Amino acid sequence: MAETTQDKAYHRIDASEQSCGRVASQIANLLRGKNKATFERHVDNGDFVIVENVEKMQFTGKKLDQKKYFRYSGYQGGLKEESLKKLWKNDPAEVLRRSVYQMLPGNKLRNNIMKRLIIKQEKNKKG
Repeated sequence: MAETTQDKAYHRIDASEQSCGRVASQIANLLRGKNKATFERHVDNGDFVIVENVEKMQFTGKKLDQKKYFRYSGYQGGLKEESLKKLWKNDPAEVLRRSVYQMLPGNKLRNNIMKRLIIKQEKNKKG
């Protein structure tokens, strides 16, 4: 039996002063519902997760300088590379979103699970 949205709880996580990987693994477990006694790996019965203060997350070691994200268009010479530092400067929420996405199983449930992740960040004041 699938759960309805009334059965889903909301969890608030404060990401300030925590490392990105630890926050992402905690979020992935809550999104999948692994904290519930009714957990089944083929059923999507996780909860909603609201993350705050993403801009204040920390990285250990030299990850900001050395970690790179890749994407491939499928064409020759279509391999694009972006550093974590550049992505973090442009959109800190995207760094966390990608971390959580990669920690979830790569099946048909992943996109629906990711829809329950809500990342709140401060508005950038430009101009």
